[in-house]
Amino acid sequence: MALSESQIPPDAQHYLVCGTEDCEKNCQFYCNDCHQPMCEQCRDEHQKNKKTQNHEVVPYKLRKRQLPVEKCKIHPTKEIDLLCGECQIPICSKCTGTKEHRAHWFTNLEMVFAEKVSIYNKEIANIRSYFEPTSQDLKKEIAGDVTEIKKIMEGIRTSMKAEAESVKKLVDTLTSDNIEQVAKLEQSLLQTLNDQNQQIDDYINSLNDLVKTFYGYLSPSNIEQLTFAIKSENLVIRPIPETSKPVPPIFTVGQYSKEDVAKLLGKITVPTTKPENRKIKPMETASTQLKPTGKQKKQDREKSDVKQTLSLSFSVTKVRKYTVPGVDDVYHISLGKSGRLWFSDYDGNLVQTDLQGNQLQKIQTSCGSGYHTVTQDGDLIYTDKRNKVIYRITPDNTITEFIKTGDWEPLSIHSSHINRDILVGMWKDGEGKVTRYNKTGTEIQNIQRDNKGQALRTYPHYITENINGDVCVSDCGIDAVVVMDKSGQHRFSYKGQGSGFTPYGICTDVLGHILICDYGSETVHLLDQDGQFLSLLLTLQQGVEHPRSVCLDGENNLWVGQRNTNTVTVYKYLQ
Repeated sequence: MALSESQIPPDAQHYLVCGTEDCEKNCQFYCNDCHQPMCEQCRDEHQKNKKTQNHEVVPYKLRKRQLPVEKCKIHPTKEIDLLCGECQIPICSKCTGTKEHRAHWFTNLEMVFAEKVSIYNKEIANIRSYFEPTSQDLKKEIAGDVTEIKKIMEGIRTSMKAEAESVKKLVDTLTSDNIEQVAKLEQSLLQTLNDQNQQIDDYINSLNDLVKTFYGYLSPSNIEQLTFAIKSENLVIRPIPETSKPVPPIFTVGQYSKEDVAKLLGKITVPTTKPENRKIKPMETASTQLKPTGKQKKQDREKSDVKQTLSLSFSVTKVRKYTVPGVDDVYHISLGKSGRLWFSDYDGNLVQTDLQGNQLQKIQTSCGSGYHTVTQDGDLIYTDKRNKVIYRITPDNTITEFIKTGDWEPLSIHSSHINRDILVGMWKDGEGKVTRYNKTGTEIQNIQRDNKGQALRTYPHYITENINGDVCVSDCGIDAVVVMDKSGQHRFSYKGQGSGFTPYGICTDVLGHILICDYGSETVHLLDQDGQFLSLLLTLQQGVEHPRSVCLDGENNLWVGQRNTNTVTVYKYLQ
């Protein structure tokens, strides 16, 4: 298909002709003053001519584009050849003296156009040399992914059919076994009934014999028979033999649901891992850009590697149990540096241990729920709601008064791993709020009401932060988990999967999941980053009773503390 004149690039001529009259040689140069293409010989003559020797002659590709000739509408005798820098509109030289442009600054329109042409040529070159071929490479890669996805999905379908066939065979085998068992039970019961029937037949025959004897005594034919008749009181009727009604077996219909069958057949799960962006080779440019430091690149790479390799496991595995000395139960867990952990119970005993269960420190506090946290510097921060103070303990065990909260009782606290801010859940007169402090203890934000002026929470006794900066609050006053974005705007509230939802401990993992202890149903709920319920991660079947606290360690293991026991159970649910 032929291209229209407007579609042909300006440099796409197959043969450039010299613009000098009667010269048809190949054009290589261009006079920016005359706007005329030239061959090498005409260029030399042009530069020797006294009238034109000062003209600017350049290689053709570096030429200035000739402006379209257009008369000024205000001054018809003048051509438009200037650009008003203030108004950014083309004008003629006479317009510079009008009141509309008085005291403005002006630029040669041809120079401005030349600069733009240079920029556009570079952009065209970038498109042709980088963006377009790179896009074509991506199309090829996508086509390869389409083939690969079709192959994978066909493999999944084949596996599904094979799994279904296996389950069918298993069902047939079990059904045959059950039917055989029924046959044996039937044979046994019928034999028992046949034995009872024979026993009754024998008894009836004995009765008939006794009747015949009695009839013989009624008309004795001699003295001997009379003597037997007189002594007939020794002949007695035996009791009817005892028989029993058989108890047939009962067939109990299998208790199963669609979900149970799905477990047998397997299921498709979509990994929560964020899709990896396709790699695009960087475009080489002459400009210098700021680059991350080696340490920062290593940290970013490690975080990215973790997210790409981790996903939800099909099952939850119990790793080990851990007995915490010095506490009666475990209402909250904070992970410190070097695997050190802090545990607290309802009575205010706050204990630090190592991973071997050895007690390292013990502090008596005014008790609470999620009232302590460990900063990235290794400091322990904990709230004293009775005195309305937040204390800091440095690694050398120096205790200082860190923040005073005024009239508000500090209930829960969390040290951000994103920006080192301190998030504190507080309560006063039946109303709750979240206050954000920077790492030095200066108040920088208060989150108390939503965008409609409604109170967001009443008793925020546990608090944490998600990987996207969301603030997640467990509120036992309204029996809900309330989540706000980092600016304080309400995102969503989660109220469980039925009645009796009582949220306690809360934490998030490296994939953005939200994990919540539900004391009411004795389970741990798993949500995605947007509040969508995924599963009951832990239930009584996994040995969890009255869960109160959850925490993730550096190996992405889940630590769960419970009421009425100082035993903590560690699980693995990410693979």
